[in-house]
Parts: sequence; C-alpha cells; structure tokens
Amino acid sequence: MEQSILLSTKKILGIGADDTSFDLDILTFINTAFSTLNDVGVGVAGGFTVLDQDVEWDDYAGAAVIDDTQVNDIKTYVFLRVRMLFDPPGTPYLINAFKDQLDEHVVRISMRREATDWVDPDPPVVLEDA
Repeated sequence: MEQSILLSTKKILGIGADDTSFDLDILTFINTAFSTLNDVGVGVAGGFTVLDQDVEWDDYAGAAVIDDTQVNDIKTYVFLRVRMLFDPPGTPYLINAFKDQLDEHVVRISMRREATDWVDPDPPVVLEDA
C-alpha cells in the first residue's frame, strides 16, 4: 500500500501520482481533515500538516502515537473528507451517505481515543487546608 499521504489520497481520487495539477487543492483538504481530527483530540499536539508527497502515514502515526486500527480509521476519514471537498457526489442521497460515514468515523476515532486517553472535563476540586 502507498505510504505517502498525498499519493494514497490521489490514488483514491483516481488521480495519477505524476499529475500534480491538483496537489495544492488536495493538500489543503488533507490538512483540513487533520485539523478536524485535532479538534476532536486525535493526533499530534499542535496539529499535523502535510506539505508534499514525502510525508507518510507512519509519520503521522508515530507522531500521534496511535495504533494501526486507529490509523486505518483515520485514513478512511481523510479519504472521505477529501473526496467530499474535492469531488463531492452529485446526488443528495450520496452526499448524505458520505456525511453519515464521516460522522461515524469521527465518533469511532474519538471513542478509541477516549478509551486510552480520556481526560475528565470536570475534575474534582481538591481543597487544600489553610
């Protein structure tokens, strides 16, 4: 399987590796997907940016310290998100199906993170004796 984030995304979109005419668009949408994942608490603290075809999935997984199962869900999420932004389906039914898949993947990715990395949003207050 292709390890380059950009090249694997282009492959999913049906764009050849040697066709660079859409790279800026695709990179922008890839980074938008990673930004959304960061917003839900998944990934690299401070964010993750793909600048070119040299950035690989292992770079993201290693920096984010996530397992292969979560990487596969993240790949699918990134591919779906880029597809929706770059080449959205032509019918409302398919658009809704894509949106449902995106929502499901965000929930699954977030649930997996919470299982290992959960932080109490309302920690108990510990009063110190004065």
